[in-house]
Amino acid sequence: MKKYRLIIFAFAFLFAGNSCSNFLEVNPKQVLDDALLTKPSDMEGFVTAAYARITDIPSWDSPFSPWWSGSLRSDDSYKGGGGTWDGGNGWGYMETFVNLTPNGWPLDYPWYVSYQIIQRCNTAIQKMENISEDDYPLKSVRIGEVKFIRGFVYFRLKEFFKYVPYIDENVVGTSAEFEAVPNKDHDQPDDMYLWERILNDFKDAESRLPLVQNEKGRVNKNAATAMVARTLMFMAYEQDDRHQVININKERLNEALGYLNKLTDQEGGAVDLCDDFGENFVAESDNNTKESIWEIQYSIDDGSSTGGKINRGEGLNHPWQWAGFQCCGFHHVSYTMGNAFKTGPDGLPLFDTYNDDCYGDYIKNPDGTVNTALVEAGNRDYFEKYNFDPRFSHTAGVPGHPWKYDPDLIFESRGIRNGAEYGYLKSLKELPHPDCGCLLYDGWQFNSMNKRMIRYDEVLLWKAEVLIQLDRWNESLELINKIRERAANSTSRLIMADGTPVMNYKCETYQPGVNCVWDKDFAWKALQWENRLELACEGRRFFDLQRWGILEETMNEYFSIEKNRFYWMDNARFTAGRDEFFPIPQAQMKWAKGNYTQNPGY
Repeated sequence: MKKYRLIIFAFAFLFAGNSCSNFLEVNPKQVLDDALLTKPSDMEGFVTAAYARITDIPSWDSPFSPWWSGSLRSDDSYKGGGGTWDGGNGWGYMETFVNLTPNGWPLDYPWYVSYQIIQRCNTAIQKMENISEDDYPLKSVRIGEVKFIRGFVYFRLKEFFKYVPYIDENVVGTSAEFEAVPNKDHDQPDDMYLWERILNDFKDAESRLPLVQNEKGRVNKNAATAMVARTLMFMAYEQDDRHQVININKERLNEALGYLNKLTDQEGGAVDLCDDFGENFVAESDNNTKESIWEIQYSIDDGSSTGGKINRGEGLNHPWQWAGFQCCGFHHVSYTMGNAFKTGPDGLPLFDTYNDDCYGDYIKNPDGTVNTALVEAGNRDYFEKYNFDPRFSHTAGVPGHPWKYDPDLIFESRGIRNGAEYGYLKSLKELPHPDCGCLLYDGWQFNSMNKRMIRYDEVLLWKAEVLIQLDRWNESLELINKIRERAANSTSRLIMADGTPVMNYKCETYQPGVNCVWDKDFAWKALQWENRLELACEGRRFFDLQRWGILEETMNEYFSIEKNRFYWMDNARFTAGRDEFFPIPQAQMKWAKGNYTQNPGY
């Protein structure tokens, strides 16, 4: 069990606003005045406060919770929960892209919390700028840490809303001065000026941070290097004012490649893949693998009044009333996503036919009702019919199959809260074994596994993507095959009690001239597919499709198939030029007194 005792100073919560609509008006009562905290010894507390707000967010609509923002809105997953009514006027609208408005309940809170974190970062920088490095030797490193945090929060806001007010340490004064900062600078031709500011934060952080931090959880140079590359990749896919990709900037991609090479060419394998894919998704791997480049730190039994810095962002996703789990059955792997793991006799993906047949069809009686006996038996007829990439079993919890690599703990359909409306494939990666010692229940179920925000497998895929777009697709083959080789070798945990494999696993590498023709078109298809399988249900998918400019075609094709599986998909429709980004929350539009510009279509 992980039990970190976090040192949070008394002023860690100074910068929380009084409401979502006045998050920068800071006049809390009965707290220590931060104006008194000016000594070098006080500086650590301001940095700690920035980290702390990432982990003490008491809500499942956290900006750092990827399932609702990036998986739910893609073809990765379904909302789940008790039914279409359960979160339906928020997450349900997001999932089908209908009826979502600026007043949608999941939108204002992520904005509000993000700017709380940003303001803590800004305050930390302001305070440290008045201290000499002689008096505070860690000054440069700590500024690098909070600039990384600020950059990462802005990066997430940018993914969500496209145009956001950029407030840094130079914006000071009254609430009116903060209100006056527009979310969209109309003197700029596009959104590139915001990307530039985010990029500068990450570059500055990279120049200041060490490769190794003595304390676990602090960001290091590798994390900043990765985010410089990631930001440059988003900048490379240039968009018009209707969010459509109009150009791929190869100069940006070349610059990104230089930063990616810093990570992939490190001597001594400082960062590398785990031997087994599953090592990334168990509690005992927290802060304990070469693959993890940055992870958000969560804790339990750390002496705090709340029981710990628990991951509340995904607290609704545990199985329903099963094996020690109590709540709440959200986040299911979509049948389309599950089907994508199928492989042919050659061990390669079934790019064009993968979605022709699905698990959900095999568990139904002739009258359309679910045959629970087939569900409990693991639906062997279906799973024995196909070969599967092993990553399926690392991603999806299936009734009749072992839960979290324990052949003595077989997942049961009663752990699925509403299979009739959301299928029987439970998203598994973010969830632990019930005996992990990392669970907390206080009306909802939470766990304290760290959240891996950047991994080395992603870096390899980013590099492959850049190489293909730079017309160097032959160089991408080794990177993609390295990912597939690891997947093929990640089967030792995927066994039944008698030692037999849970499913028919077959995953082969791409061999030009033998099982494929490795030209640019095929390499691009292979890269997109590999990205999809490797990061399934981790919140990346929507933003990859957003960057590539293929959201409309992908999502509407998905809806055309899924509406034949679930009635609530009937009205689902992605509208290009609107649905690529969330609307600016109405509460923030009101607070800014006319200085914000709403996104098109809302």
